[in-house]
Amino acid sequence: MWKRKMIETKRGKFEVFVQGEGEPICITHLYSEFNELGYYFADAFVNDFGVHLVNLKDAGSSSKSAVDAELSMKESVMDLEAIREELGLEQWGFAGHSTGGMLGLVYATCFPESLSKVMAGGATATNKYMEHKGSMYSPSSTLNQKWKEIFSIMKSSQHTIEDKRSASREWTDMSLYNKRKRDGYFRQPSSGRVVQRRLDYFSFYDLPNFNIQDELTRVSIPAIVYCGRHDAQCPLVFSKDIDARLKDSTLYIFEESNHFPYLEEKDRFLDMVSDFRKMY
Repeated sequence: MWKRKMIETKRGKFEVFVQGEGEPICITHLYSEFNELGYYFADAFVNDFGVHLVNLKDAGSSSKSAVDAELSMKESVMDLEAIREELGLEQWGFAGHSTGGMLGLVYATCFPESLSKVMAGGATATNKYMEHKGSMYSPSSTLNQKWKEIFSIMKSSQHTIEDKRSASREWTDMSLYNKRKRDGYFRQPSSGRVVQRRLDYFSFYDLPNFNIQDELTRVSIPAIVYCGRHDAQCPLVFSKDIDARLKDSTLYIFEESNHFPYLEEKDRFLDMVSDFRKMY
């Protein structure tokens, strides 16, 4: 089990779960909520790092946002900075998956001196992934209609909890390379519930103008970028783009993964985390 801490900062109180020893690293996701069960992605780092798994505002027991703008990516990065300062850390690493990876890239562009290294996976530096035929979010994708149906159920007040759980399971299955192994991947209990208010802010306010491609060319922090070959959310081409723009980056491609390499190719993912620990 992860150890829970409440960190009081000048920007509010934040719930942080800690596990592991060694170089400090921050892990979070833009619109997920964590608890003592941890997070499948973060669990992969505890043998190599002292992990700080952060609940951002409106997630868990962290402070509630006074205005919607506090949920933005840049405001969230400023919250992470306040946590780092309160912990007395000169630097820490950052690792994030999907929109967590996007948040890490924004962090690297805004406060490069605060980060020792950064890892971003299944991510993008531009909202153009929403138009790519390989992404389920694109109208040109064969998966798009199913995705729309799933999300209409998840957001509806007319459907039961069981309906929503079934829809969430379908969404996850769309992001797996080998769906037959699903039960094995998720056998161990974990956390990471979607915080709808944070997801809505990202979807309607951050995402329409999201593009940090030019800013990435000025980032020289050691970085690892990774992606599943078959990622149906943020296709591989967008991770290749991130890698090409960063000055000191290594790209890892997981050949038998969709959006969840840390589950689908766990051993190789752990090897990558070990490589990340050795980066300076």
